[in-house]
Amino acid sequence: MKQNYLLLSVLLSLTLSLFSCSGKRETKVGPNGELQGEISLSGAFALYPLAVQWAEEFKKLHPDVKIDVSAGGAGKGVTDALAQMVDFGMVSRELALAEIEKGAVGFAVAKDAVVPTINASNPVLDSLLKRGLTKADVTRLWINQDVKSWGELIGTADVSPVVVYNRSDACGAAETWAAWFGKRQEDLQGTAVFGDPGVATAVQKDPNGIGFNNIGYAYDSKSGKPNPDILVAPIDVNENGHIDPDEDFYASKAEIVKAIADGLYPSPPARDLYLVSKGVPTDPVVREFLRFVLTDGQQYNLPQGYIGISQDKLDASLALINE
Repeated sequence: MKQNYLLLSVLLSLTLSLFSCSGKRETKVGPNGELQGEISLSGAFALYPLAVQWAEEFKKLHPDVKIDVSAGGAGKGVTDALAQMVDFGMVSRELALAEIEKGAVGFAVAKDAVVPTINASNPVLDSLLKRGLTKADVTRLWINQDVKSWGELIGTADVSPVVVYNRSDACGAAETWAAWFGKRQEDLQGTAVFGDPGVATAVQKDPNGIGFNNIGYAYDSKSGKPNPDILVAPIDVNENGHIDPDEDFYASKAEIVKAIADGLYPSPPARDLYLVSKGVPTDPVVREFLRFVLTDGQQYNLPQGYIGISQDKLDASLALINE
């Protein structure tokens, strides 16, 4: 009997030890409402800068809460959230039906856009800025791969080769970019590079390069001007062969953000950004962070170069976490 009791005690002790090492964490709400606990986010490069800002501001209000934010692509964000490895996946695209069926719940928290990026020393820069890019152009570049030179693309004699960059990771930027011309990320061709920073760096180093980036990686976060050696190629929205005054809004982050808000930039590649969880969060610390993002946290969207979400969408999300 004693041996059985001893064996039971050892097994219980091992079980508790394994449980405590499995990542389960303790969340506390003190008698005065002070929060103590941990929050984790992973996923889209597009949302990463703003999520870091939210985390910093939330910690000023709740210094005993630890928040970990890591980028790795929207695909990783969804996977991590559904596996409950993180509280929120940062996702820069619409959720797929299969993801929703697995329990993914998306909360729209900001809006931005994917833009075509070129090197500031592009060999046909002046002509390209005047002419712009159309859906047919980007289909030839990223799908058909039948454009061999910049001159061939814009109708000049320039023989400089076109080098197309694509994303190697499952990401919302590529999915949204492809959606603009009726395709999926899997259809895109080009030299594969990991992450938003990777594509921006590749284009910055290659005068013949063209890629696509979230606006947060095309423009400097402080000055609002294009990052060094990189420019946004304008989109000829009405496809009349040149960039009209109401299509010319790429000189600064402030201009393109306003254009997105006013609906002048096409959607896609403008899109909503989401925090995604498996089911509606129940942890009080996690719920309070999400409530902050959907309310006071929205004031940080515009200064960071993002657009706020409509009040209707915010109210719908708040209703879910207030149930």
